[in-house]
Amino acid sequence: MSGGQGPIAIETRDVIKRYAGNTAVNRVSLQVKRGEFVSLLGPSGCGKTTLLRMLGGLEQPDEGTVLLSGQDVSGIPAYGRNSNMIFQQLALFPHMDVFNNIAYGLKVKKTPKAEIRKRVHDMLELVQLGDYSKRAVSQLSGGQAQRVAIARALINKPEVLLLDEPLSALDMQLRLDMQRELKRIQRDFGGTFIFVTHDQNEAMNMSDRIGVMRGGRLLQYGTPDEIYEQPVDSFVAKFIGDTNLLKVKVLGTEQGNVWVQAGGLKLAVREPATGPVLPAGSTGFLSVRYEYLRTGDAAKECVNRLEGRVTDSVYGGASIRYTLDLGGHIQLQASSLFQRGEARYMPGDTLAAGFNPEDGLLLPDDPSTDREGAL
Repeated sequence: MSGGQGPIAIETRDVIKRYAGNTAVNRVSLQVKRGEFVSLLGPSGCGKTTLLRMLGGLEQPDEGTVLLSGQDVSGIPAYGRNSNMIFQQLALFPHMDVFNNIAYGLKVKKTPKAEIRKRVHDMLELVQLGDYSKRAVSQLSGGQAQRVAIARALINKPEVLLLDEPLSALDMQLRLDMQRELKRIQRDFGGTFIFVTHDQNEAMNMSDRIGVMRGGRLLQYGTPDEIYEQPVDSFVAKFIGDTNLLKVKVLGTEQGNVWVQAGGLKLAVREPATGPVLPAGSTGFLSVRYEYLRTGDAAKECVNRLEGRVTDSVYGGASIRYTLDLGGHIQLQASSLFQRGEARYMPGDTLAAGFNPEDGLLLPDDPSTDREGAL
């Protein structure tokens, strides 16, 4: 991944946007470096599209500042900014062929014809549609239409390209193909892309950094591995990847571990590398990713050893996912690599499970989460 070591391409400082008394975006500060691919991720209604529209000038913030390459553009509409946007509906011109769709922005600017031909040719090569210049839009596949829309958006060399869930209408395999293609185009073009999605896998696959939003707020902003391995709270933990969340009471610390109680279970988790330890007597959540929960013989070597009854067994090809009932209204899920010929546990079987302190994460209480067990 590019990592984005360059200067700041676009930035927000404490932006707020309200609609009819409701706060859609609440004091969001965000910096995107030049050359980065950043995803804004969150559930429907979290404010991610509103934030994107403020970045692009389609909405103006009620408070706060938007800066493009260090210049305050908060009150400048979209047509006055050197940025471009791709929506869910691609809005290609049906009466124009591929060449003229891509060339449209250059023609509006009255660019010389020779330069138009060269730049459209270069853009077609970038999106790997070199032989499609005379193709009618109606003759394009979904993925090809996506690439034409991207080429049209990039032809005027915007400082930032904003993408509002442009892959959401594609089938699963085509979405995966377009994720790889979009990342390749961004890397080869060298531009700054900001991508809105509610799909965690999409964000993880493509992004240099991810901003997780909820209720109009930016909860966490970091690299995919930072957000996956060190979520700031239980909402981020369960929204990024699959995890078990156990409601726990903190008992105290001993030799670098925090001891917690979940029902009748006493479990150890490593003290956090950064941030304060939850005090004894407080409640929180213990997060253990499905893949970090070991099963069978591998569980015997774990510090936290458990045993449960298998209530569900789902075969996924390379892996198998077990749901375990530990009693006391506690359920855990474990995802294990599955090898051909290996014994498979079925509902009703007893299965040992376990994890080590470094495989768990103690997170602060989330008032919206009121279930014990896996979420």
